[in-house]
Amino acid sequence: MSLVLPTYDDVARAAATLKGVAHRTPVMTSDTADRLTGAKLFFKCENLQRMGAFKFRGGYNAIANLSPEQRRAGVLTYSSGNHAQAIALAGRLLGVATTIIMPHDAPVAKKAATEGYGATVVSYDRYQEDREDVARALQQKTGMVIIPPYDHLHVIAGQGTAAKELFEDVGELDYLLVCLGGGGLLAGSALSAAALSPKCKVYGVEPEAGNDGQQSFRKGEVVRIEPPRSIADGALTLYLGKLTFGVIQQKVTDILTVTDPQLVDTMKFFGERMKIIVEPTGCLAAAAVMHGALAVPPGARVGVILSGGNVDLKSYASFITQA
Repeated sequence: MSLVLPTYDDVARAAATLKGVAHRTPVMTSDTADRLTGAKLFFKCENLQRMGAFKFRGGYNAIANLSPEQRRAGVLTYSSGNHAQAIALAGRLLGVATTIIMPHDAPVAKKAATEGYGATVVSYDRYQEDREDVARALQQKTGMVIIPPYDHLHVIAGQGTAAKELFEDVGELDYLLVCLGGGGLLAGSALSAAALSPKCKVYGVEPEAGNDGQQSFRKGEVVRIEPPRSIADGALTLYLGKLTFGVIQQKVTDILTVTDPQLVDTMKFFGERMKIIVEPTGCLAAAAVMHGALAVPPGARVGVILSGGNVDLKSYASFITQA
């Protein structure tokens, strides 16, 4: 049976579903960033999205597309934090009970926010257990519907609305850089780029310690890695999804990596120069262009998606002071 990949039409339908519910986040610019890179950068600030990350888009769109019977059964997912909060908040808004499987070492702020939105949190050890196995076992007991963090048509389509808005607001771009964990945001963004800015080159950016996407892209098949360790906790996936990898193979130019010190330096830049808090994962795309992982020609128009701002303030202070 052939795999049915999402299309830009799915993104457009998601945009209609999210209208008036998700924030249309601002696009910020910085003369300093432009001077540093020689390009014209457009930062799509999903750190200012509801629950603090782009994940709200996909989470809400996925639950909104469930049948009445599925909504009554409740929703189950697994996440290190941002998808957890997205499903929890979307479930609260739509009147659907949610249960989230989170690693025991997930950021305290993300766990607290998830519970604050009304979700039930179940902990697991990411270094000893497979979260999907934990989810399937719980689903068999409860009958809840699993909405995975990225490998889901409605999730991918919802995430793609962030790039859709970016192109609508600033016009066509030469490059678009997007953080990469499981690939939902990158796949959705690539669909929007192909439709709205066909000449735009799309790049995914991962933490250097967890480059399963880069390995997969270059090998031509999904590569699974051991649990990586990086401050970019939202991108510590072990492998890409079938749907996300299918879109990425077709529509993405390449996958880049950046180091943790580069992420910290980029966080500091956003705090000092642009007065915004961006979590480490949210800095992946910006770090790639600001630290030379992608060499862009002078004057290039570059879109950068800042994927989230959910970072524990004590950790944030520690990162910045150690920079």
